[in-house]
Amino acid sequence: MSALSVFDIAGSGMNAQSLRLNLVASNIANANSVSSSLDEVYKSRQPVFAAQLSNVMDKNSAAVGVDIKGVVESQAPGIMEYAPNHPMADDAGYIFKPNVNTVEEMANMMSASRSYQNNVEVFNTSKQLILQTLRMGQ
Repeated sequence: MSALSVFDIAGSGMNAQSLRLNLVASNIANANSVSSSLDEVYKSRQPVFAAQLSNVMDKNSAAVGVDIKGVVESQAPGIMEYAPNHPMADDAGYIFKPNVNTVEEMANMMSASRSYQNNVEVFNTSKQLILQTLRMGQ
């Protein structure tokens, strides 16, 4: 594993956590939205990550980064609430709210933020070590 592959690994981790933070922000922003139909209600979205396995077969490379596989919508049903006076209520008087749990999303946001921060620290520490190594040659 080359010393420069640390930057690729930390960079892929930062990209993954950035997507995660964006999805958390989207979920929180839509947590209080209302719909008149269960099919149209906002559904919580979560990222799907996997280890990058393309380089594992190479015996000279032990570097494994983060691969973003996609984004999935939660299959949990929306929250049905009886509000006959609401302008978005259906014929039966129900409105539908998203299946977003703001407490879980805040915990997810803190975890993603810390993971991003850790990847930045790995990136900066690696940079400093490489710079110090180059200074030794002067």
